[in-house]
Amino acid sequence: MPTEPAVVFVHGMRTSSSIWVPQLAHLHGAGYDAVAVDLPAHGERRDERFTLPRAFEVIDEAIGSFGAHRRVALVGLSLGGYTTLAYAAREASLAQAGVLGHPGRLTGVVAAACCSDPKGKPVALFRDVARVTVTGATAAGQAAHSATTRWRAALAGRGTRAGGSDVAALLGGAAAVGPYRPGWEVVTDALTHLAGRSSVADLRATRVPVWLVNGSRDHLRLEEQRHLAAAYQGALVVVPGAGHDVNSDAPEAFNRVLIRALHDFSRP
Repeated sequence: MPTEPAVVFVHGMRTSSSIWVPQLAHLHGAGYDAVAVDLPAHGERRDERFTLPRAFEVIDEAIGSFGAHRRVALVGLSLGGYTTLAYAAREASLAQAGVLGHPGRLTGVVAAACCSDPKGKPVALFRDVARVTVTGATAAGQAAHSATTRWRAALAGRGTRAGGSDVAALLGGAAAVGPYRPGWEVVTDALTHLAGRSSVADLRATRVPVWLVNGSRDHLRLEEQRHLAAAYQGALVVVPGAGHDVNSDAPEAFNRVLIRALHDFSRP
């Protein structure tokens, strides 16, 4: 039985599994088993609506594809990062309750570009931007400007500067996603599900190592030290020069970090 974990990649908002092509090629070349999933409302699952329970089912299916007893690591970016942290917290809860299933198979999580706790006003603001965007471009532009102004004010209150790309970064990365790009309604659905959760609370609940990976230019790494402190066994890596789409902005550096994390997860 292989000692290294198999890997499931989970993409960000309004992208697809295609963003992980460089990482899949790198891991396959290094002898790892790895797959990338499409979340509901994205890629091959474009006809579904995003819900967190359905996203968990997608991850369950991917983990099951490696067999009944194979240990698995999760790698998530942005929305995928928040989703994998929530999944890991759920697995820990099920394991504590003695529920049969996947608990015990998860060996670690690499959570990238998700070190701003989605619980609170900023997520609600962006959700409102997305909701208005669906209804009309002019109103959307006004709402986006208003929400961005309020977002920057919120960050200023935390002593953090925000750039003009923050809305685009949270609502959907710039990485290539192939011929299909989900509409704005998926943002409303996804942020509605995230708004009631805390990524910090999810980290506190996990019982596996978590590597937090951020690009140095990502304006959404607001609370990375708070997230690191909450992790059961945590590590923080900041990739110089990379933005929110850290795996696409600096694929070679991200791949090196990924291999290091998987080696860490393989330890007894």
